[in-house]
Amino acid sequence: MDFTPTEEQAAARDLAARIFADLATHERLSAAGTGSDAELWKTLCAAGLMAAVAETGLLGLVLLLEEQGRTTAQVPFAASCVYGLLAVAAHGTPEQRERLLPGIADGTVVVCGAVSPPSPVRATASGRLSGVAPSVPWLRDATHVLVADDRRRLWLVRTADARCEPVELTAPWSAGRLTLDGTPGERLGGAAGSERGGGTDGEAARGRDDDASAAVSHVPVSDVPVPAASVAAPDAFAAGDAGDVHADVLATARTAFAGLQAGVCAGSLARAVEHTGTREQFGRPLATNQAVQLRAADAYMDTEAIRVTAYEAAWRRDQGLPYATHALTAAWWASEAGRRVVHTGQHLHGGTGADLEHPVHRHFLWGRQLDAYLGCGDEVLQELGELLVREEGGA
Repeated sequence: MDFTPTEEQAAARDLAARIFADLATHERLSAAGTGSDAELWKTLCAAGLMAAVAETGLLGLVLLLEEQGRTTAQVPFAASCVYGLLAVAAHGTPEQRERLLPGIADGTVVVCGAVSPPSPVRATASGRLSGVAPSVPWLRDATHVLVADDRRRLWLVRTADARCEPVELTAPWSAGRLTLDGTPGERLGGAAGSERGGGTDGEAARGRDDDASAAVSHVPVSDVPVPAASVAAPDAFAAGDAGDVHADVLATARTAFAGLQAGVCAGSLARAVEHTGTREQFGRPLATNQAVQLRAADAYMDTEAIRVTAYEAAWRRDQGLPYATHALTAAWWASEAGRRVVHTGQHLHGGTGADLEHPVHRHFLWGRQLDAYLGCGDEVLQELGELLVREEGGA
């Protein structure tokens, strides 16, 4: 394993760090409320950072999301990359990639996701979807939402065709309630019988796949080599049955959001270090107290564990290696350790940490939201254990 960033990944990370530091300030975040920062989103896309993910792969995305997490920047960067750019690049038909990826890369198409099992969505043979997703992060910003049905098939739905109602989450993620009532959907990968339901003949034709893209594999996702996403290489996409595609997208999402949690934790810890290093008690900095040092050291080790497990899962995906268990491991660390770190960051601020307007409170909210979004530690650990047992039994 070699997690050393390539020249392209390092350049993208450094550019993202500068943009987030300049525009995701406390004042701007406070002004944004629970919505997204449209100016920051336009700046990120204009700088080519969305498009860069297609070349730098999942590890490159994790590096960028770390920088977003440090500042808790309110933009749908993770969602649109995971459920849009990487999902379409890896599993879309050549026609879907040609039609959707340019818009996703320049930010005019924003994709969010409702893929976590179990799904309340049902799909008809004609591609009409019905069901309710109670809370979908970044739905209020999205033009499309990637939806999993009860058979783990993935569908792209235009938000303009569905009913979307604002919902407030713990973190300001511009979320919404998605209601589908016979809503037309386009099957990701364009498998047979999944034409864009309810559209014109021309629209339906765009959802059909040719013989090559209709080929399926029934190998579990943990054994499926997944190529790095690349807009420039449309033939490099992993074909699989519905369950395999869903499992890959879910594992990719878990890895990416674990990277985001690593940044959230790093930002919270950095604020705690600054506070305890400058705030004095009894004539000396708080940081000179052994109890403070131990809490900070534990938080640092937890943050590093989140980071390295996310790096490993992302690197393995980019290398085409099995990574399902590694993605769950990263998600577990991000959930369990992430919650500990953001609590530590707030506690080390003392009474100041209880101020809802203080920047460290925003890290606390994001850390708790990511804990819930990743599935909570006990649930993830159970899923990981079951997967390990299945792999051991099949060895």
